[in-house]
Amino acid sequence: MDTPSLTIRLHGSLDDIGPEAWDACACPEGSARPRDPFTTYRFLSALERSGSVGPGTGWQPQYLTVWEEGEMIGAAPCYAKSHSQGEYVFDHSWAHAFERAGGNYYPKLQIAAPFTPVTGRRFLTKPDAETRATAALVQGAVQIAADNELSSLHVTFCTEAEATAGKAMGLIHRVASQYHWLNDDYADFDAFLDTLSSRKRKAIRKDRRTAQAFGGEIIALTGDDLKPEHWDAFWIFYQDTGMRKWGSPYLTRAFFDIVQEEMRDDVLLVLAMRNGHPVAGAMNMIGQDALFGRYWGCTEHHPALHFELCYYQAIDWAIEHGLSRVEAGAQGDHKLARGYLPVTTHSLHWIAHPGLRQAVEEFVEQESRMVDEDIDILTSMGPFKRGD
Repeated sequence: MDTPSLTIRLHGSLDDIGPEAWDACACPEGSARPRDPFTTYRFLSALERSGSVGPGTGWQPQYLTVWEEGEMIGAAPCYAKSHSQGEYVFDHSWAHAFERAGGNYYPKLQIAAPFTPVTGRRFLTKPDAETRATAALVQGAVQIAADNELSSLHVTFCTEAEATAGKAMGLIHRVASQYHWLNDDYADFDAFLDTLSSRKRKAIRKDRRTAQAFGGEIIALTGDDLKPEHWDAFWIFYQDTGMRKWGSPYLTRAFFDIVQEEMRDDVLLVLAMRNGHPVAGAMNMIGQDALFGRYWGCTEHHPALHFELCYYQAIDWAIEHGLSRVEAGAQGDHKLARGYLPVTTHSLHWIAHPGLRQAVEEFVEQESRMVDEDIDILTSMGPFKRGD
């Protein structure tokens, strides 16, 4: 039987696609709580409607969809990029080398959840169309980049399965690492602590005592417990962190207003309150089986409060709600001592220029060996008790 022809389309706005068609591919599990909140229509649309992506941001939406006999069976959150900010898989050295050689690295094509170093599917397909729709999206993205004389295509924080499939289709597979906490069916935080070495267990207890002596209370809010005034405070925290880390915040104030109106059930906001006012906070997104740490900030600095709000409170909440893991975001070797272990992350890359492509391939091969060695060493240095 002949395979029906597939059609690739490009869209400048999610409004052209609609939530039902997009989420049928992005979260086919069909539950109220998606596995990956960062590729849902509501999250990506919030970025677009708030002006966090779009004109003037360097993230110009170019959503890819694949169609079969009038039905959308796949999609990819794709953007034309004029810089490499907000990606967390760093290719700045590639860009500098290519431009020193006289090439134009930007614009490039990026398939990603913007500003989100979280592993998840990047080729969003209906379950019965995964193989053919993924192949069509990869081939379509490469063809679009080539036809428009773009330097490159990048697929960041994809799944291992997607990385394997993309590599088989000729893309360059790159690995990196970040830290996750894994829930071994712990009854409570103390049960988790019991698995650690005595020294690490004492250090974490000291962290928590120090943090909780800041002179106020710590509250965890989600759903209807979140109020607009909480986002007023968090916006100040986010701006402070964004200015120090990135030079300017990626998300606009309007993004948090949309989150309050449409996505507050997807968010866990942990706030340190002193004299009735928030002085520090950590924002997490809630997935079906994981808690994703995203942003932190403060207006007052207190010892160990960052560790308490970002790491220990997240563990507490994950245990209480039966989640399998906490993903604590990019980088941060200090997470190791707090029970977060290194895991491998994946990305895919297509480079148009043969010389740059060869150089990147050689670099990625060497880098991969170093990442594997680092993960082995760091895992062996983890805080958990050694087996007999």
